[in-house]
Amino acid sequence: MQHGGRRMAKKRNLEILAVVTIAVFCIIFLYTSMTQKNAEFAGTDDIAAGRMTGSSGTPAEEIHPLIPQWVPPSAEVESTLFALQAAIGGMIIGGVFGFWIGQKKKT
Repeated sequence: MQHGGRRMAKKRNLEILAVVTIAVFCIIFLYTSMTQKNAEFAGTDDIAAGRMTGSSGTPAEEIHPLIPQWVPPSAEVESTLFALQAAIGGMIIGGVFGFWIGQKKKT
């Protein structure tokens, strides 16, 4: 019986460590975002375009994607589509983990 108790204590310690780690990262993120004045988030598209224009000497207006992109009509539509994408991804990941746990419990 003690062997199972040690395993549970070890599992609980890992869970506490994970929660503390996530809390520390959240605090660091919030602190750095509050201390930087007029900081803006630059997405990877903006960074890549800036580097391409810097290295090639081609103006940003002349750089076009190979596949034309659809631009949502408003920010609300864009955020809704992003939330929908995140929800679908979460359901897929949850389904995979649920399947794996179910397979473990069968054996």
